[in-house]
Amino acid sequence: MKTEKEYFESGIALSDYMERMEKHKDNSFGIYEKFEVPQDDEFITMLKDKKPNVLIITEDWCGDAMMNNAILRRIAEAADLDVKAVYRDEDTDLIDRYLTNGGRSIPIYLLLDTNGEVIAKWGPRAASIQEDVLERRKQLPAKDDANYEEAHKKFIDDLMTEYTTTPELWLTVYEDIRKTFMPALQEIS
Repeated sequence: MKTEKEYFESGIALSDYMERMEKHKDNSFGIYEKFEVPQDDEFITMLKDKKPNVLIITEDWCGDAMMNNAILRRIAEAADLDVKAVYRDEDTDLIDRYLTNGGRSIPIYLLLDTNGEVIAKWGPRAASIQEDVLERRKQLPAKDDANYEEAHKKFIDDLMTEYTTTPELWLTVYEDIRKTFMPALQEIS
């Protein structure tokens, strides 16, 4: 069984992953080009100092990955971090170690210390965005309802529009990643 460190070592750089995207490439780059990491943030300073690696479990068809990976790339560039991506569906052994409510939700970000040990996990969404998505899902008809497919498509389309046009959501993702990773970073000597 491969370790997280081995997955990291065989992963592809986040910038290369984004260049290879097929489904949400333009939207992801749109976010990437507009999002700016907050200035004078101790999170970036600590990342620069501690030099952890980040392993992403992702797929380019995922709307959450489209938004979150663009933000993580900006964080990585600001802190000069090495971030590698692996595709969830190519090898489900890794994602099966990090299920979300029993599902293979993505993206998942694993913060690795210098020895390659996982010291924090983030994903697939910022907590407040997750709450909003779950509330919206409650409004959908049952899956066996004749209107479900159309309602679900509209739900996804609306979400993608918000993800690509709402800078407040991008900052929410940044702050949630920061909140999750900071305590682990403080433990690194």
